[in-house]
Amino acid sequence: MGDPSLTLLARLAPAASDARRGVIRLHPEVLAGLGLRSWDAVTLTGARVTAALAVAGDGTTPHGQARLDDVTLSNAGLTDGATVVVAPASVSAAREVRLLGSRLATVTVSPETLRLALMGKVLVRGDAVSLLPQDIEPPPGSDVGSVRRALAAAVGGAWTSELLTVAVAAPDGGPVVVQPSTVVGWEGGTDTGTVAPVPARAGSGAAPGGGAGAPDGAGGTHRPGSPAGRGPAGFVGSPGAGAAGPAGDGGGLPGPGTAPDAVRGAEQCAPGTGPGSGEAAADPPPALEDLAAGEPVARRLLDWLELMFRRPELLTRLGGSARLGVLVTGPEGAGKATLVRSAAAAAGVRCVELVAPAVAAVEPAAAAERVRAAIAEARCTPDDPAVLLVHDADALLPASNPPPLATLVLDELRAATAPGGPALVVTSAAPEALDPRLRAPDLVDRELAVPLPDTATRRALLERLLSGVPRAGDVDLGVIAARTPGFVVADLAAVRREAAIAAALRGGEAGAEQVCQQDLLDAVGSVRPISLSGGGTLSHGGLTLADVGDMAEVKQSLTEAVLWPLRHPDSFARLGVDAPRGVLLYGPPGGGKTFLLRALAGSGDLNVFAVKGAELLDKYVGESERAVRELFRRAAEAAPALIFLDEVDALAPRRGGSTDAGVADRVVAALLTELDGATPLREVVVVGATNRPELIDPALLRPGRLERLVFVPPPDAEARADILRAAGRDVPLADDVDLDALASDLDGYSAADCAALLREAALTAMRESLDAGEVTAAHVTTARETVRPSLDPAQAAELEAYAARRTG
Repeated sequence: MGDPSLTLLARLAPAASDARRGVIRLHPEVLAGLGLRSWDAVTLTGARVTAALAVAGDGTTPHGQARLDDVTLSNAGLTDGATVVVAPASVSAAREVRLLGSRLATVTVSPETLRLALMGKVLVRGDAVSLLPQDIEPPPGSDVGSVRRALAAAVGGAWTSELLTVAVAAPDGGPVVVQPSTVVGWEGGTDTGTVAPVPARAGSGAAPGGGAGAPDGAGGTHRPGSPAGRGPAGFVGSPGAGAAGPAGDGGGLPGPGTAPDAVRGAEQCAPGTGPGSGEAAADPPPALEDLAAGEPVARRLLDWLELMFRRPELLTRLGGSARLGVLVTGPEGAGKATLVRSAAAAAGVRCVELVAPAVAAVEPAAAAERVRAAIAEARCTPDDPAVLLVHDADALLPASNPPPLATLVLDELRAATAPGGPALVVTSAAPEALDPRLRAPDLVDRELAVPLPDTATRRALLERLLSGVPRAGDVDLGVIAARTPGFVVADLAAVRREAAIAAALRGGEAGAEQVCQQDLLDAVGSVRPISLSGGGTLSHGGLTLADVGDMAEVKQSLTEAVLWPLRHPDSFARLGVDAPRGVLLYGPPGGGKTFLLRALAGSGDLNVFAVKGAELLDKYVGESERAVRELFRRAAEAAPALIFLDEVDALAPRRGGSTDAGVADRVVAALLTELDGATPLREVVVVGATNRPELIDPALLRPGRLERLVFVPPPDAEARADILRAAGRDVPLADDVDLDALASDLDGYSAADCAALLREAALTAMRESLDAGEVTAAHVTTARETVRPSLDPAQAAELEAYAARRTG
C-alpha cells in the first residue's frame, strides 16, 4: 500500500513563532492518522511540491485544516484558503547543498556558519530557506544561541529576514536533510569542503548541530517515524519560497546570471571591513542607460560628482565649496543604491558602503567602530576620489528618540565630508523618519528622488532583466508590465525568479527550457510587491465591471472618474484639465457599493487600498493623522492606486460637533490636506462609500476632493433581473425558474438580498438532498420565506431626494 495522504484546507498559521520555520501544524488526530509524530517530515502538494515539518497543533486547530507558515504556504504555490495534499515524506541525508542569496549573505556568511544554521532542515531544490535556526523545540545538544550570534555578527539585523534559494540539493529526487557531513556552500563560490571549519568563539561562533533523530551518514533514505528518520535533527528551519523578505535597496538591474534573491534580500554589502562597510559590489554596476527610471537621477548625481572631484577650483571661485552631501529617496527596492554605484562608476570614483541597519543591530561601541572603519576606508586624495554610501540611514539616525550613537555618527560624517573628503550619499525609503540634524547645510544639503516605475519603465526593466533568459514566442512583456502596477525593480526580479522556477519544474516537457507567458503571469500573481507589504489591500477575486448587473450609469461614471485618469493621463494633459481627484459612492445599504469597488479593482489593473472609516481613528494625539499620511504615502508608492474609504461618514463627519476631543476634526483636516494639499496626488484616486452622505463634512465634497458624487440607487425590476442572472451564473437553475418574473416580484430587495435569495434557495435544495443537481422554483419560494427585503423605503427616499438636490 502507498503512503497515506489527506487533502486539507491550507491556512496561514497565526502564531508568529512559526513564521519562516517550514512548519505545518495539524490536529493531533490528523497527525496520528498519517502515522506521524511531531517534527516528522511531510510532503505538501499544491501548485508545486515541497516539504515541511509536521507538528501537532493545539486543540484549536480544526481537523480539516493545515496551518502553514507564511513562507511554506508560498513555497507550495498556495494562497490562504486553498487545498493542499499532505503525505509522509521520505527524507534522504543531503550529500551536497548549494544556495543562492543576497550579496550581503554570500559575502559575510561563511559556508561553515551556513551549514550550522541549516543543520537538520528539510530542503527541496528550487525552494527558498531562511537562516532562522530551529528554536521552537531545539534538539538535544544544539546551541541555537551561538548560531544566532554568529549570524547577527555576520549579517547584522537583516539575517532574520534573509531568504536563500536552494540551487543544488543532492541526491536529487526528493527532500533532503542537512547533516554534519553535508557539503554546504554558495552556488559558484566556496563550500565546507574547501574552507576549513572556523572554531566556535564566544559571541560569534556556532556549536555543532546534531541531536536525536538524525541520520549520521551522507547517504541512505529514511522513513518518518523511525528513529533514524523522525524529524530532521540539528537546527530545524523553514524551507521557504516565493514570499520575499523585507527588501533592501539592492534593486537596480541585476544581470540574468546573478542570484535571483539578490535584489530582494538585505542591502548588497561588498567585501571590505565587514558587514556595514566595504568597497563597491564585485559585479560591475549597470550602465546609466540601463537604469530606466533611475537614469535621470543617476546622471544628475554624476554631474555633481564630476564637478566636485574634477573641477573643485570652479566651485571655490564661484563661492561654493568642494563638498557634496546627497539624500537619495524612493520606494524600497527601487534601486537607489544601484544608481549611486552606477554614477560613481561612470565618474571613476570608488564607492565605499555602510549598511546602516547592520550597524544599528550591534552594540554601540562596535557600531561606532564600524562607522569609523568605513570612513577611514573612504578617505580620498585628488587621484583617488571616493563616495561614502550609507544605506537606509533612518535605521541608524532615527528622527524619534535618536540614540546617543546618532550624535557620534553625525559628528564623524561631518568631519569626514569636509572639503577635500569623500562625497556622502545617503539613501532612505522613509525620509520623514530621518534625524533632521542629518540635513544640516554642512552634511546633507541636497536631495534626489527615485520615481516609481510607470508602465513603459516596467517594460524596459523587464526587457533588461530577461535579456539573457530563453523566452517562448508567446511572451508579451507589455502585458506583464500593465499587470504590475506598483512593482519596483526588486519585485520584477522576483517575478523573473518565480517564472524561472515554474519553467524549470515543467522538466522534461518540450519547450520547458524556456519561460513562457503563463509562467510570467503566474509569477505576477504569486509575488506581493514591496509597496503592498503593509497589508490593507482589497482582493477583487477576478471580478470586473462586466460582472456587475445593470447599473450602466454608475459603471460609466466610475469608469470616467477612476479608470480614465489612470489609463489615459495623456488625454487629460492634452485637453489641459486635471483629472478628478476623488469620488463618493452613496446609496442605501446592500446596494453593491463595495462590490462595485471590487469589480473596479479587477477592471483597472490598479492596486486598491481598502480602509474602513473607524480603522484610522486613534485616541492618542497625532496617531490618526499619522495613519492618514501613511495610507496616502503607501498608495503613492504603489501607484496607479485607488484608496477606498468605506463608511467614510465615520471617518470624516462634520467638524465642530464631535465629542471625541477633536480627533475626528483633525482626521478631516489631514484628509483635506492629503487630497488637495501642497503636494499633488499623482495616479492616486480616492473613492469613499457611505449610506449617510449628509453626515460628511461639506469641505470634503467640494471640487478637488471627493468632487464626483455617484448615487447607487435601489435596483428596479430590470436591474434585479440582471443581478439575479449575474449571481446565478454558476447556480444550476431548473427550467421552471423565471428570473424576470421573480425580479418583478422582489420590490424592496437590494442587490445583496437578491444574491442572498439564490444562495438560500441552493441551501434549501441541499437540505432536501445533498445530491441535488438543480434549484427549482419551489426552492426559491421557500427561500423567500427566510430572505426578506432589507431596504428601508424612508431611507431610500431620503437618499433619492439628496441625489436630486445635488444634481440640481
